Amino acid sequence: MTAAEPGDGTTTGAAEAGTLLPTATGPQVRDALRELLRPRRLLVVRAFGLLLAATAVGLLTAPLLGRIVDLAVDRRPPGTVTGPALLLVAIAVGQGVLLALGLALVARLGEGMLAELRERFVDRVLALPLEQVERAGSGDLTARVTGDVTVIADAVRTALPQLARSLLTIVLTLVGLAVLDWRFLLAALLAVPVQLHTVRWYGRRALPLYARQRVALGVQQQQLLDTIGGARTVRAFRLTEPHLARVAERSGAAVDLTLRGIGLVTRFYGRLNLAEFIGLTTVLVAGFLLVRADAVSVGTAAAAALYFHNLFNPLNAALSLIDDAQSAAASLFRLVGVSRLAPPARSAARVPGPAQVSDRLGPVDPARTTEPGPIGIQIEVKGLRYAYTPGHDVLRDVSFSVAPNERVALVGTSGAGKTTLAKLIAGIHRPDGGVIRLGGVPIDELDTEVAGRTVALISQEVHVFAGPLVEDLRLARPGATDDEMRTALDRVDALDWVRALPDGLATVVGDGGYRLTPAQEQQLALARLVLAAPPVAILDEATAEAGSVGARLLETAATRALRGRTGLVVAHRLTQAAEADRVIVLDAGRVAEVGTHRELVAARGRYAALWSAWTGTRV
Repeated sequence: MTAAEPGDGTTTGAAEAGTLLPTATGPQVRDALRELLRPRRLLVVRAFGLLLAATAVGLLTAPLLGRIVDLAVDRRPPGTVTGPALLLVAIAVGQGVLLALGLALVARLGEGMLAELRERFVDRVLALPLEQVERAGSGDLTARVTGDVTVIADAVRTALPQLARSLLTIVLTLVGLAVLDWRFLLAALLAVPVQLHTVRWYGRRALPLYARQRVALGVQQQQLLDTIGGARTVRAFRLTEPHLARVAERSGAAVDLTLRGIGLVTRFYGRLNLAEFIGLTTVLVAGFLLVRADAVSVGTAAAAALYFHNLFNPLNAALSLIDDAQSAAASLFRLVGVSRLAPPARSAARVPGPAQVSDRLGPVDPARTTEPGPIGIQIEVKGLRYAYTPGHDVLRDVSFSVAPNERVALVGTSGAGKTTLAKLIAGIHRPDGGVIRLGGVPIDELDTEVAGRTVALISQEVHVFAGPLVEDLRLARPGATDDEMRTALDRVDALDWVRALPDGLATVVGDGGYRLTPAQEQQLALARLVLAAPPVAILDEATAEAGSVGARLLETAATRALRGRTGLVVAHRLTQAAEADRVIVLDAGRVAEVGTHRELVAARGRYAALWSAWTGTRV
């Protein structure tokens, strides 16, 4: 890879270019929540009905305790307390049952909405153009998939039920104070202005702060991925100090925002405590004055004090949950921003020629999988230009063509633009200038689905999904039979080791399962290629991680996998170039030489110099 290409550890981060994935607006989030709640309206009514009943039953405790106080003040016999005491037990049991049922329904409601939101998010992410994902940076996407989802999930599982219960308790308690005596309610409401001012003060500062914190964490994660993932390139270009400085700068920004958030929360709780002292003091003073005036009994005043005291926990819980709500809201805005992205526009599908390719892009003919006939199509590149950063072209006026079923090797030193060119032909990036045609059709005019089935790109970074090996293979063709998969594996020389696995095709591989070697992972990717049977296949240094022992085996497997289709090989090992039909040499983003291996060696140009360095012989 070149120092100008993403993934080599020298990029400055997507955030600096302003290409992060979108964040939703307030109306978009409200619309999304309405869409999620609409099919669950009955569940909402049942859940909050049960919580309302549980809260109302629990509020009977204070009047009963006040009744016991009055009985004691009046020096009634001890037996008169038995009835209220039994009622207290019944209240506790009833409230517990109703509360458990209500919280269970609230949890079901929240988990269902979160699951649907996650599904929408994943669906949109998988449909995003790869160029948009790459420009945003994997750190931004990873932060949303992990950190943001976790924050929202925690809020749904803990904060949402607790907040619902707290709000109901607050409302009904205030009603209870009014029933005891409207003056108790007025006394309690003296704390409200302080609380409302505190909430407004906090809300204006918290949401923007948490939103900036989430973005800063995403940028920090992206920088760590860039630096660690491109460690070899960073060392090779002696960029260690600048990268460490970037990591420190972005980590410092994230830490600074986190500390500011902690300071904000501390001041928030301090103001809430002041409101509590004001409210409790006024209720106690009101009770004293009302009892002295014989307006209420001592038990009623005690019940009012208990009511307000019992408000402390739900009120503090509700207000403190604003902190969690602000953080969850910031994460929700980021998830909804992606989940509400419009699916890629689908144009009328233009299938690249020739005619037999049309058949291959329709229903798959299993009989042709064993040894497919020629299905390759022509690749035409003319005047191609591309830059990751405006003004710094990685590719300049690149033009060449690849005949149907021809195998061409892309060769060049690190930074020549080989990987960038491969991604452009695969449709991951869109060129800044020039045109790419597949089978005579400009790639920009291809329907997304057709383009995906026309060109397959296999890089040196192969992912093996956790699960049975057979399911991993069926990613390429969901309807593939076991025989078809064995044929594909045999074609890339992988059938023997697959048969030797503990459970054959049913063996669980990936995380938590049987660990495949790098060479086996690449063979699995090549077998997927055979099953998918695209007309064009691009191998981007697909044998680079195999090591010298497995490299030759993989080169042979790659050659067999490319048989019958147009192949473009980003050659890590020049033995691949020597066996290709033609070689294209890139130098500083331009086509320097084109020809067969023999022709280029005889020409004694750039390719000959590379071959000489590779073989250790003079040309």
